[in-house]
Amino acid sequence: MKDYLYILLGSILLAIGVVSFLLPNNIITGGSAGLSLLLHHLSSFTIGSLMIMINLPLILLSVKYFGKNYAIKTIITIILISVFIDIANEFLNLNAATDETILAAIFGGICIGLGLGFVIKGKSSAGGSTIIASIVASKTHYKASEIILLIDAIIIALSIYVFNDIEKALWSILSIYITSRVIDVILTGRVSKKVVYIVSNEVEKVSEQIIKRLGDDGTILNGSGLHKEENKTMILIVVEISKIQVLKDIIKEYDPESFLVITDASELLGRGN
Repeated sequence: MKDYLYILLGSILLAIGVVSFLLPNNIITGGSAGLSLLLHHLSSFTIGSLMIMINLPLILLSVKYFGKNYAIKTIITIILISVFIDIANEFLNLNAATDETILAAIFGGICIGLGLGFVIKGKSSAGGSTIIASIVASKTHYKASEIILLIDAIIIALSIYVFNDIEKALWSILSIYITSRVIDVILTGRVSKKVVYIVSNEVEKVSEQIIKRLGDDGTILNGSGLHKEENKTMILIVVEISKIQVLKDIIKEYDPESFLVITDASELLGRGN
C-alpha cells in the first residue's frame, strides 16, 4: 500500500506540474510527458491519451526485460498520470499558476521532480525514455543516463521547431535540470553530512581531539604513498556540516601540515541511518 500511495501522490504532482506550469507557458519536460506536450500542440489528442499511446508499446516491451510486476506498476502509474492530467486540463480547466516563464520553469521542474521521485520510491516508472534507456543500456556499452540525456536533447530540439522559440527551449533545459536535482533529493535525502579524509602525521593527537569534540565514529586507514617506502595514515570520518569548522580548527591546531579532502555524503545506510 505504501508503494501505491507514493505512486498516487507522484502522479498528482506530475499532473499539477504539467497542467499548471509547463503547458500554459510552452515549457517542455523530458521523456514521454515532454513528447506528449509537443504532440498535443500539433494535434487534437489530449496529453493523457498521447502518453498512453506513446507508452503502451514500450510497456509491452518492458515485460520481456523487467518482468510482469514492474510492467503492471508502470501501467498503473501511466494511467494515473494520464487521467489526472486530462481531468485537470480538460474537465477542471486548471488555471496557470503563473505567467512568468522563469517561475513556471522552476516550479514546474520541482513538481515534476517530486512526482517522479515519489513514483520511483513506489518502485515504479513513468515509462517513456526510462524504459528505452534501460533496454538500450542492457544491450550496448552506453549508460542509461546517457540515453535519457540524448532523448531529452532530441525533445528539446523538437520544441524549438514546434514553438519557434529558442528561449522557451532554454527554460525547458533549466526545468529538466531542476527536476533531476529534486529527484536526487527525494531518493537520497538532503545532504547534511560530509565525508572527510585526513592524511596526517599526528594521527594520535588528531584522533584524540576528534573523539573528544566530535564523537568516536571514524576509521584509521594505513597505506603507502606513491613512493612505496613512504607510509601514510588516513583518518576517515563522517561529520555534520555544522561541525566542519570544529574539525578544521582541530587540524589547524594539532597538525597544520595535514591534508584534508571533504566530500558530500549523499546517502548513508546502516547504523540507524
